[in-house]
Amino acid sequence: DVLPSPDGPAPSVSITEIRQYLRAQDIPFHDGHSCLHTPSLFTGGRGDQPLSANAPFTLFIDKTTGSFLCTATLAEGTWQDFQANVELRHRGVTPIPPASSEEMEDEMRQAREDARCIWERALPLWELLDEKEIKETKALFGISMVTDATLKRFGVRYLRPARSLVFPWFSPQDATLKGLKLVRVEKKGSTITYVEETLPRFDSYRNLFGLPLIGRRDTELVLTGWELDALALHQAAGVASLALPRGASCLPPTLLPYLEQFKRITLWLGEDLRSWEAAKLFARKLSLKRCSLVRPGNLQPRPLEALNQGLNVTKILRSALLASHKSIVSFRQLREEVFGELVNTEQVSGVKWARFPELNKLLKGHRRGELTIFTGSPTGSGKTTFISEYALDLCMQGVCTLWGSFEINNVRLAKIMLTQFAGRRLEDQLELYDEWADRFEELPLYFMTFHGQQSIKTVIDTMQHAVYMYDITHVVVDNLQFMMGHEHLSVDR
Repeated sequence: DVLPSPDGPAPSVSITEIRQYLRAQDIPFHDGHSCLHTPSLFTGGRGDQPLSANAPFTLFIDKTTGSFLCTATLAEGTWQDFQANVELRHRGVTPIPPASSEEMEDEMRQAREDARCIWERALPLWELLDEKEIKETKALFGISMVTDATLKRFGVRYLRPARSLVFPWFSPQDATLKGLKLVRVEKKGSTITYVEETLPRFDSYRNLFGLPLIGRRDTELVLTGWELDALALHQAAGVASLALPRGASCLPPTLLPYLEQFKRITLWLGEDLRSWEAAKLFARKLSLKRCSLVRPGNLQPRPLEALNQGLNVTKILRSALLASHKSIVSFRQLREEVFGELVNTEQVSGVKWARFPELNKLLKGHRRGELTIFTGSPTGSGKTTFISEYALDLCMQGVCTLWGSFEINNVRLAKIMLTQFAGRRLEDQLELYDEWADRFEELPLYFMTFHGQQSIKTVIDTMQHAVYMYDITHVVVDNLQFMMGHEHLSVDR
């Protein structure tokens, strides 16, 4: 993915400007938690008719970016698209939802078709003929305690040839199948890893798993980072629960409209410190006032583990901490957090590099909020090559990364990273290119499109936009002289 080019980025818009525009255009609206709600431009009524305050408020405008989504028609676009459609209405023309590119439409259509084929081949677990196979499969995924009724309610199936659980993505609009997530287990010695695959690809997979089961009157929700956790929560505590499509790594802003109806959201994303950090970040997007967070700990593991251990899930939910805090605290309020840091010293030191054990001794790990400066001369001494692999190592472990390559262009940088990712010279094995490129595309990696000298404000604005849109936790600037231009360095060190 590439962020908007510096020649024509979408101009930023403030919440005040959005409100002023809506009032000036006589568009009724009310304030939500992260969005403004208005009647849809894309449903019913002639174009020249004013929007009625009695119509359902199904169009949501993101307060941070101005992007909109209509949950009734699934039309979405930028603030500029919204303004263009308002102009069309004034001219008596019925607004047209912004279209995706033809290539993207084809890709989504193909993904839906592939998902339908897999879905038809997959079976509900309890319909497997062999009782022994059912028990073994449930034990493999750690869901022996999850009942058939729960699996049935959430529509979970099993694909025997791939030995994978299949989680459906149904359209909130008409309940048609839009995609799937397949989860399989890989065992290496005593360690178990869950491997996920989605249709369509991760960047287009926006399934809030469990959404069709949410009632209109539900006002409380538990947000989890994993589909099996959503199942466990519903079964153990009878609460409305949803799973984020990309776990604790990202909360895409396009999902915020579907979470507007809830007055209280509890985030229980996992059992490690990274999921705790992610929960605090997501709570800011969702509005701190309505969010509570379940702090990970020995007696508060992830929901599925809590169900398996027979812990009181309702009690854990009740002990969730409010996300919004007062400006002054006493040690009593920090006590649990300090204990958590002492218990999890390894996790507190950050995400470890898998390729550079010596680096872990120096830096301990990658931690949010830290600045690391790499220097080396002369040009060509290997700074970019090293930083590329340094960042790739973290990115492969799910650290959302934004690259600002001001010295070499993105194509050349991507070629270096792809070679490091594949661990082989792809120019000698071109037949393997697509296979490795497909795997590389799945990484949470984004590039700024700047090159050479730029104004600091433009770069910072782009970084802030990336943090909101993609939950970036690692930004690489290569290199400072090229970004600043040499004349700036002496003026403002």
